[in-house]
Amino acid sequence: MTTNRRVRSEKSKPSIFWLLAVLVVPLMNLAARYKITDGHKFPREGAFVFSPNHYSEIDPIVMGMVSWKLGRLPRFLAKASLFKLPVAGWLLKKSGQIPVQRGGSVRGSEPVKAARLLVERGQMVVVYPEGSLTRDPGMWPMRGKSGAVRIALEQGIPIVPAAHWGTQQLMERYSKKLHLFPRKTILVKIGDPIDLAEFRGRNLDSATLNEATAVVMDAITALLEDLRNETAPAKRWNPSEHDQKETGRFEA
Repeated sequence: MTTNRRVRSEKSKPSIFWLLAVLVVPLMNLAARYKITDGHKFPREGAFVFSPNHYSEIDPIVMGMVSWKLGRLPRFLAKASLFKLPVAGWLLKKSGQIPVQRGGSVRGSEPVKAARLLVERGQMVVVYPEGSLTRDPGMWPMRGKSGAVRIALEQGIPIVPAAHWGTQQLMERYSKKLHLFPRKTILVKIGDPIDLAEFRGRNLDSATLNEATAVVMDAITALLEDLRNETAPAKRWNPSEHDQKETGRFEA
């Protein structure tokens, strides 16, 4: 009973999310239906890091919808440049999104302070471990970055993996064009909170963070394999091994 009351209170308390929901939810429900598997694994209260795969520009809105449907208000790490936009920037600030400089990391003071505040308030934050849209030709998760696990380990909060598939039909990778019709189906699967106990108390150097990140990426990939009913490549895609930049448009 306590959990149900808290779930209702997070969404029912007046906030900028009410305005965002009025603007976004009807359109996104019109554009797609969401089939969520294991939604009960999504924490209904308390602070945690939510880490999904990333292959379309519209992914944040899709996963924001998933979070909303599961009873939580989503906060994201977002490019700092977006906060300078006249209307979007105001909405990002008012809804508690976290600015990160392009090419920067969660080691910066602002993301760290924001993460601490989220923990104090028992809120969630969505962090894409890949950092940008996957460069993998088959849209499988590529090599991860340490932002998600760093927040989870430094703040002592759970990290929950997730995967989704079908968003590319709504908006293709690197495209800005939204395909509203016909209505799409987006499959989502929530994973068990990842046990990072073996990494807690260790020095958070590159080796530790990379090892922990690999565990997270393995979990996300396994969830996506279930959704796609396919097997991911044995080796995770690493853009640097293919002379690719990790930002900008994909080049084969």
